[in-house]
Amino acid sequence: MRIKTQRLNLIRQLISKHKVGSQEELLNLLEAEGFSTTQATLSRDLKALKVAKRPDVEGGYAYVLPEDEDSGGDQSNEDVFPVNGLESIEFSGNMAVMKTRPGFANSIASIIDSQAPFEIIGTIAGDDTILLICKEGVSRPDVLNALSAFMPGIKKKLL
Repeated sequence: MRIKTQRLNLIRQLISKHKVGSQEELLNLLEAEGFSTTQATLSRDLKALKVAKRPDVEGGYAYVLPEDEDSGGDQSNEDVFPVNGLESIEFSGNMAVMKTRPGFANSIASIIDSQAPFEIIGTIAGDDTILLICKEGVSRPDVLNALSAFMPGIKKKLL
């Protein structure tokens, strides 16, 4: 168990110090530090650390730690959060379909899942679409209010 803790701490450090855009890059950095692991283990570690993959200013993608999500320098909260990548949300029964710009769905779904609002059971994300499963008996306004707590501007995206 101690090795896992050391590996998780090293992953945090590497993501903080380097712009890491893929699991392969991260695996190479870990190996350079003396930690040999599999892609499956790394994937579980990233999920446990609640690491998200976000678009960066250079047009690529980079892993960010949860505590890095709020740091944006002179950017507003709405610019930092990838809600700008959210194009629409439409409800049907206890489900909602969220349309995003290509490449944004996983980041947005990851944030929703990490926030774990009571009103939402979970998400399934593709490249540009998220299926949001809501709890039975929860109203659409309740879901939107829960999401707007950490996704400013989402109510404007309702179809």
